[in-house]
Amino acid sequence: MKKTLVNFAILLIISAAAFAQTLKDTVYSRDVKSIVLQRESVDLSQPILRLGSDDRLLLQFDVLGDESRYYSYRIQHCSHDWQVDDLAVSEYLNGFETSSIGNSRNSFTTRQPYVHYWETVPNEMTTFNASGNYLLTVYSDDDPDSVLFTRRFYVYEVQANIKTEIGQVLGSEGKDHNQNVSVYIEPPKGQYFNNPTLYYHLYVRQNGRADLCRELPLHSVKGNELHYKWKDENVFPGGNVFRYFDISNINIPMYTTARIEVFGDDYVAYLKPEEDRSRKNYVHREGLHGQFKVSAENRNDATVEADYVWVNFALPMATPRMDGTFHIVGDFAGWDFSDENMMQWQPQMKAYTMRAQVKQGYYSYQIVFVKVGQKEGLTSVVEGDFFEAKNEYYIFLYQHTPADRFDRLIGATVVKN
Repeated sequence: MKKTLVNFAILLIISAAAFAQTLKDTVYSRDVKSIVLQRESVDLSQPILRLGSDDRLLLQFDVLGDESRYYSYRIQHCSHDWQVDDLAVSEYLNGFETSSIGNSRNSFTTRQPYVHYWETVPNEMTTFNASGNYLLTVYSDDDPDSVLFTRRFYVYEVQANIKTEIGQVLGSEGKDHNQNVSVYIEPPKGQYFNNPTLYYHLYVRQNGRADLCRELPLHSVKGNELHYKWKDENVFPGGNVFRYFDISNINIPMYTTARIEVFGDDYVAYLKPEEDRSRKNYVHREGLHGQFKVSAENRNDATVEADYVWVNFALPMATPRMDGTFHIVGDFAGWDFSDENMMQWQPQMKAYTMRAQVKQGYYSYQIVFVKVGQKEGLTSVVEGDFFEAKNEYYIFLYQHTPADRFDRLIGATVVKN
């Protein structure tokens, strides 16, 4: 009973802090690796579920070391702008707000020992009663104030028909570098949108980029259809094909990997120097749009037999930039601009460098420049921006009328240009 009360008190503190800031995907422990939250049995999918469906999310992560521990998770409902709202648990969940993560396995024949954990949501302990934004928090049972990480996910209703058009920007300025995203929304047959500027919020996100998630302003209402178009917020930088590396085979360097060495108990991979692609022509190839997939050649079960590798990145540059910082972004490195994914200037190498410890597999990423004082990163500096670039756009439509107790997610879709 005492342990339960301590758990509850710590989670109340976390909740109180959450009210003061926009919640996001955050990792608090350096020992936590390879976090994946996606639809069960659908590789490289996003954590988006339809309310009332049989779909489930699969959470997976590793904790370095050979000691198996007990972890739990908590689920909280959030507003459209990612603040914890004031709904009672019973209003958004049928079951328990907190639950234990019941599955784990120790790694097998790896240089770096780790424990692999997994759980599905919803499950026999918890189902969803409400649509909207959700935050999943994983914490240690042994040390309740030790939060390992948080992950955001979405539960949506089908209460709107969402159509999109993605194309070049009109006019000459920026048309070769940017993409224009127009969204058209129809209500269910026989219904209508009342006071759309007050009761509805439309968000568009490019790939996994948290900094390129924007609320689009309403342009006009045509009949019973909402039009979101022709505004500055609709224009997104095209970016470029994601960079990639393949360390599924630690004995043979592949593609962009120059060499792999062994230092003590560590595998260390050195990637070929990164190119400045901003002045090159656009060349299309299929990619993972910033995601990664764990894979290990000649292994039966990569989830527990794939090893960890220190991967070294280097971006040659004659002189350092004093007006901002370079960051490697992608699922494995995070989509924000943290100190952990910031490249450091090495004067003796005349290059920006970074290293990350990742599990064997296939990885994709981009190098983004963040100017001092700016929130949106720039792909134009070393990636280049091309209107032809293939991107995934995630569309989320929220409703909060006087009859609603919370921000309902009444439509969600993913489109590729």
